[in-house]
Amino acid sequence: MKARQDMQSNVLEYFETGARLSNPDKVALVDGDSRYTFSQLERHAKNFAAAILARTQALNRPVAVFLPKCAQTVFADLGIVYSGNCYANLDVKSPPERLKAILGNLGAELVVTHAQLAPLLANAGVPAERLLLVDTVAGDAPRWDQAALDARLAQVIDTDPLCIIHTSGSTGVPKGVALNHRSTIDFMDWAFDRLGLGGEETIGSLSPLYFDIYTLELWLSLAKGATLVLLQEQLAAFPAKLLSYLAQESVSFIFWVPTVMVNIANQGLLEKIPQPALRKVLFAGEVFPTKPLNHWRRQLPQAMFVNLYGPIEITVDCTYFIVDRDMADDEKLPIGFPCRNTDVLIVNEDNRPAQVNEHGELCVRGSSLALGYWNNPERTAQAFVQNPLHSHYPELVYRTGDLVYRNERGEIMFVGRKDYQIKHQGYRIELGEIEHAALQVPGIRHACVVYDAPNKDIVLYFESEQDIGAAEIRRELGLRVPKYMLPTLIERVEHMPRNPNGKIDRLALSAGHARHGA
Repeated sequence: MKARQDMQSNVLEYFETGARLSNPDKVALVDGDSRYTFSQLERHAKNFAAAILARTQALNRPVAVFLPKCAQTVFADLGIVYSGNCYANLDVKSPPERLKAILGNLGAELVVTHAQLAPLLANAGVPAERLLLVDTVAGDAPRWDQAALDARLAQVIDTDPLCIIHTSGSTGVPKGVALNHRSTIDFMDWAFDRLGLGGEETIGSLSPLYFDIYTLELWLSLAKGATLVLLQEQLAAFPAKLLSYLAQESVSFIFWVPTVMVNIANQGLLEKIPQPALRKVLFAGEVFPTKPLNHWRRQLPQAMFVNLYGPIEITVDCTYFIVDRDMADDEKLPIGFPCRNTDVLIVNEDNRPAQVNEHGELCVRGSSLALGYWNNPERTAQAFVQNPLHSHYPELVYRTGDLVYRNERGEIMFVGRKDYQIKHQGYRIELGEIEHAALQVPGIRHACVVYDAPNKDIVLYFESEQDIGAAEIRRELGLRVPKYMLPTLIERVEHMPRNPNGKIDRLALSAGHARHGA
């Protein structure tokens, strides 16, 4: 096993001692027809850092990036880290109210954006003086002071924030998960070693850059010299075009949400558009049914397949399963084993260690834990708690709310959510956020959202005096939540079923949906 880098305190040391020196002229980033070497990437990033420092001397503060998936987003992210601050990539397709809520909670020092996107930020309440337009930082002619950048980074330690990634929140306000340098270094060192990542990879980056998968892709590129190919998200809707582009760019590494991979398998596209270069296939974010996974394995016998699991609160992923044995089409895929330097506790309802095959909540301890939720100490205290297995000294664990068990092989098997948080299309969604948005629709008195996992349907039930059309509800919800959170089925009920304590009986609603196919 390789030793961890000596006293690394900042993720930028990956780049400064890695690809910047070893592969300065290699292509680092592919964005459509544009290609950038690692030297060009360095110059663009440090120019962004200089532009940020000309506007603010803030340290360890968030700087938001409101850009589509493009090379400028990568330049800005690195520039923000070089300036001693943390980046927060935002979805440019966010509904106005959601964007306003995120920005209000974030309190960003600056927002990096294009001039054409500035009106959306103005509508969200961001004053013009807090915008940093990429148009003004264009070009890679050196404009930074290296001594000034060195002085900034000398003030950053490994427990300082690196980035803030937003995920769904049950109160209607998305949560900003703050990751630090240490947790990212901890995960990346494991990934380099265990997955055999050496820099020869060409990465097919399909996920949005505000998704946590980007963390592994970015630092693999910067540390080892792998080429990062930005795939536009709309390609996911055209699997044949997607595979053709992978073949064209000789992509050898992918880390995707399984949905698009299932579509590719169902259409038999790997036979028609072979991928001889593909060597590493990682997936996470939702369950990958074993039958389509087996199809991928048959078509790509040269590839390593890895199932990764973990909420963003533990920095990308905390368990892994390298698919190294034949599995029946109806066999459940394990989420595997803890990553190095991460301990997974499975705790039963009595807060005791679960036995083999006993269901319990998955809790995580170790350096991989996030700092918590930005500007939300109450929610942080609910999720990051004292280790329930001892009280000898302060030790935080993250309670995931996921139910799992260990089988006879020692593999961790995923069961489902303990509460009402779901994984849908690769996104973590709290059904309470959809309910909160539904209650803002004029005429809706009560709302309850359940998830039909077998059919992957988000089902909204609502009470109202007058009937409200599904199209009207979706239109109203579209102003408040992203498209992937919109209910696929909507049904009006006369009265919500209630538990004895007066709460809406979700199980009764789910059972009714199963019986009647709402």
